Amino acid sequence: MGVAGAGKTSLLGAMQRWLGLKGLDCVTVNLDPGAETLPYAPDYDIREWLSLRKVMEEYGLGPNGAQIAAADLLAMRVGGIRKILEAFRSPYILLDTPGQLELFAFRKASRLVVETLTGERSVLAFLLDPTLAKVPSGYISQLLLSATVQFRFSLPMMNILSKADLLSEGDIESITGWAEDSCRLQASAEEERTGAAVQFNIELFRALETVGAFRNFIRASATELAGIEDIYNAVQNHFAGGEDLTKD
Repeated sequence: MGVAGAGKTSLLGAMQRWLGLKGLDCVTVNLDPGAETLPYAPDYDIREWLSLRKVMEEYGLGPNGAQIAAADLLAMRVGGIRKILEAFRSPYILLDTPGQLELFAFRKASRLVVETLTGERSVLAFLLDPTLAKVPSGYISQLLLSATVQFRFSLPMMNILSKADLLSEGDIESITGWAEDSCRLQASAEEERTGAAVQFNIELFRALETVGAFRNFIRASATELAGIEDIYNAVQNHFAGGEDLTKD
């Protein structure tokens, strides 16, 4: 998950390619009824029976309203979708969620979809948009969203700095420093803002520290397949005690 344009679909396609190169089977699932093109061939595609344009026409809704209605329609059929996915008997299922985070993550129906399709052995990947992450306020805002999504779905989560190849080494160094040292992030945030906003930052940091939102991220690039192995290892460490299934 992540803000629109963070690169969720591209990263999922990269993960599929990487697993294939390692000889590991996976199932890819597109849950975005509004996706026009995909950089991967989904094993299950919601667009086969649910089109955002058709929902708009049938119910007289705009794009946002149609996404919300689509989530409700998806929830009504999620049990059947799970049976289809179970038939693949694959060790990995990659879910590609709709692009607009707020229209999916904060819907009751969407939580039902995720819980039904994933079960307990699941990890949420929250993608940090590189353009937003370059400035303290943008980075902090995404940490808030990440914490909110984890609260909504109650699943283990990893933060991924997406499209890292678009960032300069200086930007990456700054973002890495913020992730490793919350005091450094607070100092940078106070330099960016003045006046009453400083006190707001202090209270906000206390809240983020309390909920454990200050976590390191994985640096990834879908175009270069960089960081994909780190994502894989993070999942293995969580569920398989670090056992590497890519080894013979």
